[in-house]
Amino acid sequence: MTGDFCHHCGRPAQIARVDWHYIVHEIQHVLHFEKGILHTVRELLHNPGPNIHTFITVDRSRLVKPVLFIIVTSLIYSVIDHFFHIEQGYIDYHDAGDSATGQILNWVQNHYGYANIVMCVFIAFWLKLIYRAHDYNFFEILILLCFVMGMGMLIFSVFALFEGLTGLPAMKISGVVGVAYCTWAIGHFYDSKRVASYFKALASYLLGMVTFTFAVMLTGFLVDLIIR
Repeated sequence: MTGDFCHHCGRPAQIARVDWHYIVHEIQHVLHFEKGILHTVRELLHNPGPNIHTFITVDRSRLVKPVLFIIVTSLIYSVIDHFFHIEQGYIDYHDAGDSATGQILNWVQNHYGYANIVMCVFIAFWLKLIYRAHDYNFFEILILLCFVMGMGMLIFSVFALFEGLTGLPAMKISGVVGVAYCTWAIGHFYDSKRVASYFKALASYLLGMVTFTFAVMLTGFLVDLIIR
């Protein structure tokens, strides 16, 4: 070993201890503007289609990793909901009872940020079906949805924070804004110049939500049926 780094793998010869400076550096690494969360949010706000297309097909270093992005944004939403208890005003399943269906629906209500990740699978199925003329595989579509749904979580977070601080019913608007953004971003990704692309995006999104809800209800029904 000569020098500070290994000439085979590039690893440092001596790793610094994990301390306060290390934690701060890691947080800055995730949130830094260039190639970080803030940079990704900026790019997805003003030009989502080309940026996501570039990530999938050309350069995967310009944006933060999509799975990390949706996990972090879902965590942000979950933390805000935990402190302000906004979820009960957005999704209300408290009449579902103690059945398996009720417990699953309550989990969705209390963990909407993470349930949104599961919902991506259902929306991806409809996108693959409706946009079958485009040559994107299922996993590439999931990457698209990680970015888009992650931005949706940030939109919900902003409205939830505003409602928590002001008491105004902002979350009633967040659903419309969130769906509008997802529709625009997905349509922009597939074909930004055709109006039909945005209608297909909206249909895929809504069908994905309906299918997800049906799957949740069916799973709960089958569990109740087996238990009883």
